[in-house]
Amino acid sequence: MNIFLLFAILFAALESLALWKYWLKLEYIAKPAVMISLFLWLFTSTGLNGALLWFGLGIILSLAGDVLLMLSLDRFFLFGLVAFLLAHLAYVIGFNIPLPEFSLWGIVFAVMVSLGGARVIRRIVDALPSKGQARMRMPIIVYSTVISIMLLSAMMKLMDLTWNANAALLVSGGAFLFYISDIILAWNKFVAPIQYGRIYNIAAYHLGQIMLIAGVIAQFG
Repeated sequence: MNIFLLFAILFAALESLALWKYWLKLEYIAKPAVMISLFLWLFTSTGLNGALLWFGLGIILSLAGDVLLMLSLDRFFLFGLVAFLLAHLAYVIGFNIPLPEFSLWGIVFAVMVSLGGARVIRRIVDALPSKGQARMRMPIIVYSTVISIMLLSAMMKLMDLTWNANAALLVSGGAFLFYISDIILAWNKFVAPIQYGRIYNIAAYHLGQIMLIAGVIAQFG
């Protein structure tokens, strides 16, 4: 197992422990260390050519979002949202180089996934005015649209014959967990508190990122 992957897993576990025990100093070390480890794993395993450059950029932007939200979930939420929005766009570009061929089953699958997520996202958007966050309606809608496109781009790899089956499973599963982590974060902040919501959010996020990058390395490494 790659040393940087081991570091990513270790720091992800330490981050969850830090949230559980409210160890702020450990959180400040472990959280950014996860994405730094993933970037080093990607860089040393594949380089950063072609589509890989966009996945590397996605990791760096995710790291920026992590730091901003870690410093203050309230004060820097919008800035963190923008950083993750750009990270998702980078992943979308990476997944679509070269442009894939679309099939009828792929389009049907994409519509089904979109309809499932849209109901939850609508519930979150509808709750914004009651939380005094009506100004966040458009940013949340835009962000939700982009992350849904990222999820669909990853899941379409399951039907892309140019992708290794294991790699496709890893990136689609990772993207789904990334999507779920954002749903948990938004629900916890704007709809209703979830017991241990921050731990569920960060655990799904880190596992999702690790699986996504593992899939990319399995495909291009």
